[in-house]
Amino acid sequence: MRIVLMYASAPRTVHEDSLDVAAGCTLEQVLAQAGWLTRFPEIGTELLTTCVWGRKADLDHILREGDRVEVVRLLRVDPKVARRERFVGQGARSTGLFAKRRPGSKAGY
Repeated sequence: MRIVLMYASAPRTVHEDSLDVAAGCTLEQVLAQAGWLTRFPEIGTELLTTCVWGRKADLDHILREGDRVEVVRLLRVDPKVARRERFVGQGARSTGLFAKRRPGSKAGY
């Protein structure tokens, strides 16, 4: 089976490996076979989580052909909250449809 491993250890730093493994391997076995558990000791901590194609997966998850395993960092801020705070900071009249307004037109057009 062909598996792709992805891990962004820091902003703008991405580690990617492609690996051939036996059928029926678990996520933990693949990480160990690739040497990532020793290369990146933080993978076993609570600060990181593992995903398969963007969906959270436990280390005992059995992988299939072509799966993409991702090791992701936890979010510091909820994206919805961050967007609301940016919107409040920018003001309602200067964003989105209201950014450019033709003279004499209605608001939002």
